[in-house]
Amino acid sequence: MFKSSLRATASVLILSSLTFALPAAADDAADADAGDVREVIVMGKRVIRESAGATGLDLSLRETPQSVTVISAQQMKDFALTEANQLLATLPGINVEASETDRTYYNSRGFDVVNFQVDGVGQPLDWGLQTGALDVAIYERIESVRGANGMMTGTGNPSATINYIRKRPTEDFRGNLSASYGTWDNLRLTGDVSGPLNADGTVRGRFVYANSDSESYLDYYGVNRNVFYGVLTWDITEKLNATVGHSKQDNLATGNNWGALPLVYTDGTPINYDVSANSSAPWTYWDTHNAVTFSELSYAFDNGWTIKGVYTYKDLSDEAKLVYAYNYPDKTTGLGVAAAAGYYPSNWEQHLFDVVANGSVSLFGREHQVVLGLNTVKSDTDRWAGASAAFAYPAYQGANIIAPSEPVFATPYQAADVTDELVRAYAAIHLNLTDRLKGIVGLNSIDLKTDGVSYGVSQDRDEKKVSPYVGVVYDVNTNVSLYASYSDIFNPQAEVDINRNRLPSAQGKSYEAGVKSEWFENRLYATASVFKSEQSDLAEFIGYIPNTWDSYYEGIDTIVKGYEFEVSGKITPNWSLNGGWTDLSIEDSDGNDARVYLPRQSLKIATTYSLPEYRDLKLGGSLRWQSDTETTALTTVIEQEAYSVVDLFGSLKVTDKVRASLNIKNAFDEKYWGGLRWGQSFYAAPRSAMVTLDYTF
Repeated sequence: MFKSSLRATASVLILSSLTFALPAAADDAADADAGDVREVIVMGKRVIRESAGATGLDLSLRETPQSVTVISAQQMKDFALTEANQLLATLPGINVEASETDRTYYNSRGFDVVNFQVDGVGQPLDWGLQTGALDVAIYERIESVRGANGMMTGTGNPSATINYIRKRPTEDFRGNLSASYGTWDNLRLTGDVSGPLNADGTVRGRFVYANSDSESYLDYYGVNRNVFYGVLTWDITEKLNATVGHSKQDNLATGNNWGALPLVYTDGTPINYDVSANSSAPWTYWDTHNAVTFSELSYAFDNGWTIKGVYTYKDLSDEAKLVYAYNYPDKTTGLGVAAAAGYYPSNWEQHLFDVVANGSVSLFGREHQVVLGLNTVKSDTDRWAGASAAFAYPAYQGANIIAPSEPVFATPYQAADVTDELVRAYAAIHLNLTDRLKGIVGLNSIDLKTDGVSYGVSQDRDEKKVSPYVGVVYDVNTNVSLYASYSDIFNPQAEVDINRNRLPSAQGKSYEAGVKSEWFENRLYATASVFKSEQSDLAEFIGYIPNTWDSYYEGIDTIVKGYEFEVSGKITPNWSLNGGWTDLSIEDSDGNDARVYLPRQSLKIATTYSLPEYRDLKLGGSLRWQSDTETTALTTVIEQEAYSVVDLFGSLKVTDKVRASLNIKNAFDEKYWGGLRWGQSFYAAPRSAMVTLDYTF
C-alpha cells in the first residue's frame, strides 16, 4: 500500500511537471458560470474572492481572519463531483468518514463538522450526520470556513462551516444538458435552464433537474437519486427584490449497510475481505425525501444599507429496513455473527426565519461595515422503530458472506418526539482602523430549548450563551496580509449518556493566526495558518446501552493544535493549482492521543491545464493523501496505513456547443477502508470511469 501511495504521488507530480512544461497560451474567454456573484478569473476558470460565510460581512478572502476554501461549479464539473461526499473529500482540511453507505460524518481539525449554511443562512441542529448522498447539482459553489464559526451558524465547534450557495436565475438566457455513463451502470442526466421570463427582464427563473441511477461495487447496493430545483426572482422595483424557490431530493437506496463489516475473527486475526464485501442483505433499503422551500425579500436603502428577510421550511422524511451485524465470526466455521434488524420510519421538520441588515457607519473619519442579524429555528423530530428478534448470519468468512433472510418486524412504536427551539441574535463590525489595519468584533447570543422524549427518556434542556468573535488583519504590502482570530466554542450535542440523557453542550476556545497572500497579478491565492482549540465535554463514543444496539457517549476534554498550507488559483493563464496540507495533533487532558481513527496529516491537491488551440483540450488530476489511522476490534489494533487516491480527467470540445469528457477515479485502484470510526468498516470504491457529453446553449 505504501508503494502504491508513492506511485500515485509521483504520478501527480509528473503530471504537474508536464503541464508546466507546456507552452502557455492566451486565456480563452471564461465560461459563463451562472449566478450573480462577485468574482475574478483565477481558479480553474474562476474563483470567488468574497465570502460572507465566516462573519456575515462582505469581505475578500484576504480580509477574512479565518481559513476559507471555495470550490466552484466549474471544478465540480471538471472532476465529476456530483455529490457532497465526493466534493468535501477534495477540500483541504476536511475528512469524510464513510461509516456506512448512507450515513456519513465530516470532520475538520479533529472535530465533527456540525455547522452548515445555505446561501449564508445557518442551518443549525443538523448534527453533522448526512443521511443519503447530497446531490450538488443545484449549487453554484461550496465554501468551507475552517475553525470556530458560531457567530454565523448559531451553534459551533472548532471544525469547519460548510456553506452551500444555490444557483440563481441569470439575466441572460442560457442552458445546459448533460448525459454521463460509467462503471457499474452509472447513468446520470442533468438539465439546467435559466433566464428572463418577461420582456424587461425584471422576472427571472431557473430550473435544475438531475437523476443518478447506479449499481455499485458493493454486493446488493444500488442508488436512484432524483433532484428537482426551481427558483424565481422578481425585481419589484430597483431597490426591492423578492425570490422564492423549492428543491426536492429523493434518494432511494437498496442493499445499504447499517454498521459495517466485523474486522477480525474471534481469535483476533484480521479478516481478508473482497472490496465488494457488504454486511447488508438484498431486502434492505433506505429511502430519504428532502424538500426545502425558501423565500427572500430584500431592500436596498438610499444610504447604502440593505435588509433581507429569509424564511426556510425543511421537510425530511425517511423509511428504512436495515440489518446490523455484530459479534465476530469463528475462523473455521464462519459462524457467530448475529444480526439485529429494524424498520425505521421518521419525519423531521424545520422552520427557519432570518433577518439580516448590512451597511456602513462613519466613525473617526472612516467608513466601517456593520452586520446585524436575528435568527429563529424550530425543529420537530418524530422517529418510529419496529425491531425484529435477533437472528444469525448463515456464514461470515472472508469472501463467503451469506446474507440472512428478511425477518418479521414488530409493529413500529413512536421512539422519539423531540422539539428544539433556537433564538439567536448576532452583530459584527468590520473596523477600518487604518489603510493597512482592519479589525472585526462580533457577538453571538443564543437561547436553546429542547423538550420531548426519546426512547422513554426526557430530552428537556434550556441553555443560553453569549460568544465573542475577534479578528484582525494587517496588510504588510499589496501582496501579503497577516491575520489572527479568536472565538468561543458553544456546541449543543445530540448524543446521550448510558441513561439516554443528552450530554451538555461542549464548550471551549478557538485560536487561529496566519498569513494570506496573492501572486502572479492576483491570479494565485496562498495561505499558511496555525490553530489551537480547547474543547471540554466533547461527546465521544463509549459503547452500546445494555441490551440494545443504541450508542452512548461520555464527554471528554480535547486539545487540538496544528497548521495548514493552502494554494488556489492560476500559476499561468492556462495552468491552475488548488489544494492544501494539514498537520495536527489531537490529545485528551492527560496528553494522550485521542480520536485515533482520524488522520493527523492530509494532502489535497488538484491541477488542470488548458490548451485552447487543440479544441480547448483540458487535462487534470487530483491527489488525496492521508496518514495512517487505527481502531480496535476485540483486543486487536486494526491499522490503516497511509494511502493516496488519484483522480484523472480530460475534456475537449466536439463542437462549439458540445463538450466530451472522461473521468477516471481512483486511477491506481487503491484499496482502503472508508473509515474506522466505529471499529467496523467497508472498503471504498475501486477504480471507475465515466464518460460525459455536455451540451451548452
